[in-house]
Amino acid sequence: MDSECCKITTCLVALLVGFMFHGLCYSEKAPYYTFLKEATSAPEISFYDYIIIGGGTSGCPLAATLSENATVLVLERGGSPYSNPRMTDMTNFATSLSDISPTSMSQQFISEDGVYNARARVLGGGSVLNAGFYTRASAHYVRRVGWWQPLVDQSYQWVEKKVAFEPPMLEWQSAVRDGLLEAGVLPYNGFTYDHLYGTKVGGTIFDREGHRHTAADLLEYAHPERTTVLLHASVQRILFTTKERQRPRGYCVVFDDEYGGRHRACLNNNHPKNEIILSAGALGSPQVLMLSGIGPAHHLRAHGIKVVVDQPMVGQGMSDNPMNLLFIPSPVPVEASLIQVVGITRADSYIETASGLSFAYSWAQTLADNYALFSNQTGQPSMVTPEAMANAFETVQSFVNGTLRAGVIIEKIMGPISTGHLQLRSTNPNDNPSVTFNYFQEPEDLRRCVEGMKTIINVINSRAFSKFRYSEMSVQALINLMVNIPTNLRPRHVNSATSLEQFCIDTVTTIWHYHGGCQTNRVVDQDYKVLGVDALRVVDGSTFYYSPGTNPQATVMMLGRYMGVRILHEREKLSYEKN
Repeated sequence: MDSECCKITTCLVALLVGFMFHGLCYSEKAPYYTFLKEATSAPEISFYDYIIIGGGTSGCPLAATLSENATVLVLERGGSPYSNPRMTDMTNFATSLSDISPTSMSQQFISEDGVYNARARVLGGGSVLNAGFYTRASAHYVRRVGWWQPLVDQSYQWVEKKVAFEPPMLEWQSAVRDGLLEAGVLPYNGFTYDHLYGTKVGGTIFDREGHRHTAADLLEYAHPERTTVLLHASVQRILFTTKERQRPRGYCVVFDDEYGGRHRACLNNNHPKNEIILSAGALGSPQVLMLSGIGPAHHLRAHGIKVVVDQPMVGQGMSDNPMNLLFIPSPVPVEASLIQVVGITRADSYIETASGLSFAYSWAQTLADNYALFSNQTGQPSMVTPEAMANAFETVQSFVNGTLRAGVIIEKIMGPISTGHLQLRSTNPNDNPSVTFNYFQEPEDLRRCVEGMKTIINVINSRAFSKFRYSEMSVQALINLMVNIPTNLRPRHVNSATSLEQFCIDTVTTIWHYHGGCQTNRVVDQDYKVLGVDALRVVDGSTFYYSPGTNPQATVMMLGRYMGVRILHEREKLSYEKN
């Protein structure tokens, strides 16, 4: 029994990170962009109407839209998602995810809360690495943020023409869907992109052939002669004019290519609406602002950074939706599936599932080899010995040739309400900043997690799901199993009657939906213009107070299109008034 438990435990360790990034595939007919270039090809100085820092989930649709009527430069610190043919092989996704080299597509970090995490470092951003779930924000969210609903709808549709599909529904996903209905997560809303209470089948960015479509594909809309995308362009800082009695105005971006060559990209002087736009994500955008002199003055001075604007709210309001899950061994084979079904409960927790993933081997090997390195980088004590991880690797190796007969059911809470903060570790833009999320600091977040776990328990105990669980294995046994899994670096409270509250706290992981740091009405205004300076905006998830829907990627892509349309409208309006 101990041996079997060990096998289940070590498989879950590998599965946990793997399932959210499962299925890294790209179409064999991947777009060819003439405007995609290495930063080494950039001149010492160049000029554009718009300079976008970050070619991620929001930056790509923003650039494509602005290129309709202006010259656009995108500075992306990562590489192209189309450049490596191995990326089209689904079985190689874990290698890319767990790669810790300076040029990998993902950059691992561990929050000060002791939770493993990752940030994208590739054109297309998180849409290149995630589980592919596509769902819109609720109408309530749109009203609360202050967006104009008709343009929101048009922008979602613009995105969906390129990247969104209806997923196939096989046995595991169907069983969880029916189990949610049995558990009272009603009504059944069928297949829809809309965010509605009840149970639904959501969209996916994987097509029927299993090929992934990302935000980078939205650059197919871009005007090729007015668009330039530079890869491996590491932005060092934004430069501002600081004339006396005038507001600072962004005018240039300093960036390095992959060999350390220094370049400048500057705004053309031919139009007063030309500007720099930060779309570097919830970690990158506040980090670049601070490196450029916009942030808490005392913190900037401590790092030797000249203060342009004392803005204490930069880096504040950081949130990460906590994820908790149960691992369920199955007595029968299960298909490999990603997030397709979601239960949106009245308790404001979201229930999702994935199954049959067989990519544990590569990830387990990397973790075994590099666990000590990751732990030492955080300065936090290791909760798992290297020997234990080596044993995990050996056990997982036995599963490499087949699909795991198991799955997970997860819950994510709405919001969350709990917030933390972000600070610089150094003045090197390639270093991860220090970030604290304060999971479950607010009691309401913990209550939502408990209610979500109760719903998962009801699904597991449902008749619809009975085919996929061992009848002799109680739910409490599954809970105890999870408590013993080293899913994070947090302390464990192991006993035979672990409360759901303690379970949520001890076993929390990320669902990679972190946001905040440049929030509206704190760091940017309602038009996403940075307060206290001119010619600078932030358009990405760092502006959010709450994560939209069950997965934010659709809304972040929509926001890029939405704000691109609005910015062009401002530009055209000014030109019309002048004429």
